[in-house]
Amino acid sequence: MASASHYAFASERYARLGVDTGAALEKLAQIPISLHCWQGDDIAGFEGRGGDVGGGLAVTGSYPGRARTPDELRADMDKALSLIPGRHRVNLHACYAETGGRKVERNELEPEHFANWLDWAQRGGLAVDFNPTYFAHPMADDGFTLAHPDAGIRRFWIEHGRACRRIGAFFGRGTGSPCITNVWIPDGYKDLPADRKTPRERLTAALDELFSEPLAPQHNLDAVECKLFGLGSESYVVGSHEFYLGYAISRKKVLCLDSGHFHPTETISDKISAVLPWVERLLLHVSRGVRWDSDHVVIFSDELRAIATELARGDYFPRVHIGLDFFDASINRVAAWVIGARATLKALLQALLEPAAKLREMELSGDFSGRLALQEELKSLPFGAVWDTCCERNGVPQGIAWLDEIRRYETEVLSRR
Repeated sequence: MASASHYAFASERYARLGVDTGAALEKLAQIPISLHCWQGDDIAGFEGRGGDVGGGLAVTGSYPGRARTPDELRADMDKALSLIPGRHRVNLHACYAETGGRKVERNELEPEHFANWLDWAQRGGLAVDFNPTYFAHPMADDGFTLAHPDAGIRRFWIEHGRACRRIGAFFGRGTGSPCITNVWIPDGYKDLPADRKTPRERLTAALDELFSEPLAPQHNLDAVECKLFGLGSESYVVGSHEFYLGYAISRKKVLCLDSGHFHPTETISDKISAVLPWVERLLLHVSRGVRWDSDHVVIFSDELRAIATELARGDYFPRVHIGLDFFDASINRVAAWVIGARATLKALLQALLEPAAKLREMELSGDFSGRLALQEELKSLPFGAVWDTCCERNGVPQGIAWLDEIRRYETEVLSRR
């Protein structure tokens, strides 16, 4: 149990700086995190394809207990969500369709193939986000999809994207919350291209056709996601940051920034306030790249805290959607979800406990010494007591006690798979 005296002491310390810890906790409770399904099964999906993921994606590790069926995956997500404070969302890929054992091509997917996912989400009070799957398919083997020079292959992937938008709208209607349908493609060249222009012209035309069907924004929001490079596309990615920034602005789409999709010395925290004057909404895929875009489990890092701080300082939460995006098969997969989600929520809470108005006042008055001194002082304030209270009020374990529940689940469920 959280110590009431510890929380009272923490509240008093923050109150000296004009921060209301109760208000911060209330605001945190309104911020959902979208939990990505692919952490639970190593992006295998349920198409029965097997083999490598492809598309510049790689999952490392062979920790036992991978989800093998939709029911196992949903049970694992339920377990993770039970250990994370707050009410959240889930994020699905098209390859997680349930087709009753029938072969259904990706361009022929229908909402009915995700009916079980919607039923599960409704029972748990969850909203749903969605992604077309532009990898792990024979028509993506050469590394190109929507920007492919073959018009027939482009047509297949355009139809897949159109089908996925309708599925997104199906989830939005069914949950009462807009589904963000996010388009990411692996298209690019491993070595130096002779023509950077034409693939981007093809991609622009393909996206325009993909998005041409009007869908109600209260049901579906379209997002486009950039990348610096991938395995097999180290020299040229068609859908670069600059390309999708221009596309999102000109076509009024949600811009997706993945914290693992940029150069290791480049951060997305600085980009948030730079792009939001130009796009209405932003989707953040919170990941952790280590030396390359390796999608490590999110931790309470300086960059994660910087992202959260920018969101809180700008009061961007009504316009920014936050989702996790990592896949680590070297550790317990359910634990990875819990670690990443709790780290993200911790970062958001700490950001909400910052006396942003006081810092801005110092900055505007030229008191840069005071600004730096206060920023340093905040690092040692009793933030942990406020986090423990957050967990207690949400009925989830405090500290690392949640790991005991994961150990039990591993013994009783995961180890028997």
